[in-house]
Amino acid sequence: MPEKFSGGCACGAIRYTCTAEPRYMGNCHCRDCQRATGSAYFPAVLVRNSDFILEKGEPSWYESPSDRGHMMWRGFCSSCGSPLFLRNGANESVTIMFAGSLDDPSWYKPSRDIFVKSAQPWDLMHSDIPKLDGMLE
Repeated sequence: MPEKFSGGCACGAIRYTCTAEPRYMGNCHCRDCQRATGSAYFPAVLVRNSDFILEKGEPSWYESPSDRGHMMWRGFCSSCGSPLFLRNGANESVTIMFAGSLDDPSWYKPSRDIFVKSAQPWDLMHSDIPKLDGMLE
């Protein structure tokens, strides 16, 4: 895992750098994340805001309430539509990137699958990582 990493959107209008290793990596299978990704889950890379630098561009944000009532903000490129970031109102000290937005997503290693109760039957999850029905158990 790199100590410093970068990423951005498909068209290059938005670029970011993170100056420290991620604090967490995991796959979220909740319906909101399925809709946001257009896929089976959201591969999440979490860093502290103090380690995150938005180098270029400004994402557009979509705001919606979570199942627990706090707000969630999803950042995406308004030019190409690439999903890039998630900000969680329950912990505003972190930024969460979509692993697919990393310049080198090959080092992404999820530590768990969350909200598996919402997982789709065609989603073949890795058998070696823990599965949680919600965020925490």
